[in-house]
Amino acid sequence: MHTIVIILFHNKTDMQVEPASGLNRPQSLLDLYLSFTWLALQGFGGALAVAQRELVERKRWLTLEEFAEEWAVAQILPGPNVCNLAVMLGGRHFGKMGAAVALAGMLSIPLMLMLLIALAYAHCATHPGVAGALRGMSAVAAGLIAGTGMKFVATFKAHPLGSLTCAILAIAVFACIGLLRVPLGYIVLGLGGAACILTYRKLSQ
Repeated sequence: MHTIVIILFHNKTDMQVEPASGLNRPQSLLDLYLSFTWLALQGFGGALAVAQRELVERKRWLTLEEFAEEWAVAQILPGPNVCNLAVMLGGRHFGKMGAAVALAGMLSIPLMLMLLIALAYAHCATHPGVAGALRGMSAVAAGLIAGTGMKFVATFKAHPLGSLTCAILAIAVFACIGLLRVPLGYIVLGLGGAACILTYRKLSQ
């Protein structure tokens, strides 16, 4: 449902947006589809690190600051974060068709591959080697996410609240999730709401 709402929104604002100076843009709908398909195929254990590398460093469709902002919006929306990001980015450049094509790239081929892997896993899930491999993959995924999070620290300098306040908020979120096990909804409403209010007041000065 959330994806349909986003696509319908782009149906009303069906215009192409020129990228900022120095950035690239998807060359075609096929380029958009193949790029998000390749992104999804690499996204084992979470697509955050892969999305940042592909969209910011490799494709250069977004700056690191833009990626951090749009990823935050994608997290607030219900549903898979990277699918939300794909819909927003595709819709920005090619309207409603781009939103649909980007989402198709995230889901079509990766979904078929996932079904094949699930069938294979069902036959060998109890094998000790498979269990060990999965534990190793989880450690790698955690490292990828941590590395990407460290890259986001660089965006604190350009934030209206400043590096110190952003760092305090980031540490507070980490403590609430990792140590206190606070439900995500409370964190978004509490710390997220506080960050929005502080930023609004700072920009209004």
